[in-house]
Amino acid sequence: QVRLVESGGGLVQAGGSLRLSCTASGSGTSFRSYTMAWFRQTPGKEREFVAAETWGSITYGDSVKGRFTISRDNAKGAVYLQMNNLQSEDTAVYYCASSPNRVIQSARRRESSYGFWGQGTQVTVSS
Repeated sequence: QVRLVESGGGLVQAGGSLRLSCTASGSGTSFRSYTMAWFRQTPGKEREFVAAETWGSITYGDSVKGRFTISRDNAKGAVYLQMNNLQSEDTAVYYCASSPNRVIQSARRRESSYGFWGQGTQVTVSS
């Protein structure tokens, strides 16, 4: 069983930056083969795909392209989300997700592609 724990959320002014972290435990040395992703959700809305990475292949959601960067450190079992030029519409709970499989690009935006989820971390952007 893989356990994901997010951190790094908080309150930031519009135009500012935050870096989210997600640490995985229970995946062992196979972490490097996991597809790791970030989603976000605001109250009353469906969960929105943000970014995913697998074996060096990266996909971003349209609303964050050019502002957010996903990266990972396989030695630490961690994935990161660097968020720059944050706007009020980026306010959400951000979730880390993972799959033990190499998720193909067309499936990375689907929640159903990921079997493990973190508890989420709140990001609030004040305008």
